[in-house]
Amino acid sequence: MPKILIAECMQEISSFNPVPSEYENFLVRRGGELLTQRGRNTALGGAFALLAGRGDVEAVPAYSARAGSAGLLSRRGWERLADEFLASVASAGRADAVYLSLHGAMGADGELDPEGFLLERVREIAGPHAPIVVSLDLHGILTARMLRQIDGLAVYHTYPHVDFDDTGHRAARLLLKILDEDLRPVIARVTIPALVRGDELITKTGCYGDVVREAQRLEREGRALAAAVMIGNPFTDVPELCSQAVVVAEDDAALAGAEAVRLAAEFWNGRHRMQAKLIALDRAIAQARHMAGPVIFTDAADATSSGATGDSNAILAALLAARYPRPALVPIVDPPAAAEAHRAGVGKTIRVRLGGALDARFAPVEITAAVDMLSSGRAALETSGTELNAGPTAVLLAGNVTIIVMTRPVSLFDRAMFLAHGRDPRAYGLIVVKSPHCEPHMFDEWAEKNFNIDAPGATSANLRSLGHRICRRPMFPLDGEVGFAPAPEVFRRAGA
Repeated sequence: MPKILIAECMQEISSFNPVPSEYENFLVRRGGELLTQRGRNTALGGAFALLAGRGDVEAVPAYSARAGSAGLLSRRGWERLADEFLASVASAGRADAVYLSLHGAMGADGELDPEGFLLERVREIAGPHAPIVVSLDLHGILTARMLRQIDGLAVYHTYPHVDFDDTGHRAARLLLKILDEDLRPVIARVTIPALVRGDELITKTGCYGDVVREAQRLEREGRALAAAVMIGNPFTDVPELCSQAVVVAEDDAALAGAEAVRLAAEFWNGRHRMQAKLIALDRAIAQARHMAGPVIFTDAADATSSGATGDSNAILAALLAARYPRPALVPIVDPPAAAEAHRAGVGKTIRVRLGGALDARFAPVEITAAVDMLSSGRAALETSGTELNAGPTAVLLAGNVTIIVMTRPVSLFDRAMFLAHGRDPRAYGLIVVKSPHCEPHMFDEWAEKNFNIDAPGATSANLRSLGHRICRRPMFPLDGEVGFAPAPEVFRRAGA
């Protein structure tokens, strides 16, 4: 009975977040503990569900490490994580095939391509003949080092992401197909010198979605074993940061290359549309003042789900200074303020400094507020049920502004932290959302207007403001207009 080894290592980082992440940021599971993902909307959940229906293969779960988006992983944290991951893979025994759930936008001190490193070592452990298939976030950065080790891949097809389990299902299905039919996959990719942000990336409505649907068509018609258009993560400043089209075909380099070129050219034609349209903060407040609401202030520059610190007070300070009159709901990460609220207790009035606790570019603002609620900061994402742990958390009331103060950054791409603290966003005139995009029903469908605020931060959609130093150049829009002549690179793994 063929054995399929399964392991996972996932984190997305912002190189512009000044706070390093650590091993302790990761939720680590070993062996059979991974099976708790079955039935969940996760990549592992989708893979386990498919493999459970096959009585002629054995799934061998080895190791899972998952962390929320954050700053560059420390050298100490990376070395411990990599050692544990590889030791678990090695101790799992002989495998006939390997499925790895990865993100693609990790980064560590001393290793800017962690996924490439892990894949090289897993290949050494598994041997030259065992096929390896990976799943990746469409914000991942697929490197040549990774491509030299794998036989296939599956990439998210949705943004905002909702197809986690489907991606794991597709990865496992491709791996089984390679095993069952003794396939010899070839992978072609075209790197595109463009970084993109903005509403046109929403796959349901934007022009990026049109290109993704072409990739899906190639898969569904059987012309390709897998196809994807990856947009990378513009906040992960690493050498191979770019967008790229990737096509996997059965022993047909010409087909894979031609389709990758076609997808890349279509994507390139939409690069100007795929840039964020931002509004100045003072202008947004002036307009919102005269709107019945609710209105959304999107603070994508401080998006914890993209790797920011979460402690920007730029919008909060401006709302207070402008005396915005309607009820407002604002999340922020500030460990000292959360601790002070817990020391004081519910019902007490405290004087605290908010903002800039982690990122020194934000000057703290002093407020007087009543402590309305205290909690452990635990919640579960609406999208996947994944647990969140923001540490000791407080709800502060400062006049008409309700502030959710957390100790640790957690993903805020849905309403989980609001709802877990008894705050229905629909009850407020203005809601600050620290995520570039959320599923429409969460905010946009019932809000009068969503303002995409031009604010400072480690994940600003104003890409030229970030200060890239490592990624290849020239790059659109960092360097204005650049030339592009799409040409495929072809990878056929030795030993396949």
